[in-house]
Amino acid sequence: MTTAPWPKAVRRPGPVVRSALAQALLGANALLVVLPMIFMVLSSLKTTREIFRDPFGVPAALRWDNYAQLWSAAHFAVYFRNSVVVTVLSMALLLVTGTPAAYALGRYAFRGNDLIFLYFLSGIMVPIRLAVIPLFIMMRDLRLLDTFGSLVLVYAASGLPSTVFILTGFFRGLPQDLDNAARIDGAGEFGILWRVLLPLVRPALAIVTVYNIIPIWNDFFFPLVFIHQDALKTLPLGLTVFFGEYQTNWALLFAGLTLAAAPVLLLYIVLSRQFIKGLTAGAIKG
Repeated sequence: MTTAPWPKAVRRPGPVVRSALAQALLGANALLVVLPMIFMVLSSLKTTREIFRDPFGVPAALRWDNYAQLWSAAHFAVYFRNSVVVTVLSMALLLVTGTPAAYALGRYAFRGNDLIFLYFLSGIMVPIRLAVIPLFIMMRDLRLLDTFGSLVLVYAASGLPSTVFILTGFFRGLPQDLDNAARIDGAGEFGILWRVLLPLVRPALAIVTVYNIIPIWNDFFFPLVFIHQDALKTLPLGLTVFFGEYQTNWALLFAGLTLAAAPVLLLYIVLSRQFIKGLTAGAIKG
């Protein structure tokens, strides 16, 4: 009677091979993100004829006048200012309301704490766009249509669940002795939050800022619903003026997209260190 030979052990790739595969995957993902942005910038320096003739080529002459024409003739400055105002006010209201709520849920044990936290958590699972008709009726009754207030309130409300969820986890991870030591020194609740805990959760604040500011800045849906005056349009809605009935000025459109993407990229570069630190801290805690 013969026995079957044992199967040979499958050799797993070594750490060098795994690292090389991971770097190749990350590099391919980076190219998928960076290449469209490069082509967008190059297209903003061409004419519309050059874009269709050689869409992926380098322009023969850099046409910086596209940006000058965009800023002066297309009311881009007005749309840009409106987006900045709406985004800054929305983020300010979001942080002012979400941070104390997360502080209370993360630092105090009281009856109903978990229930309130789950209530905020449920808001992440329900898209706010499903309630667009009730929101429109509410803004109409409050006389907030064609005002920045309608956008600010909607954006702050839509970002509040994720803000409370992220900050609560970081507040719960801080030692309780910090609060007790601050109370012994005579600090009040606001002092504990502002002077002691907020500096320690800066990575979480960076995550909240980047996570919420991008959809607010790029949102097209709610400005389309709530804003009708051209002087109050934000950038995503204002850029639609380049889409004509018979033709589209693609050169100015790409220039507008480039300028619209620049503030978000700069913000991410400024906050990238805190953002990565926050993600790493969350991974370690999990």
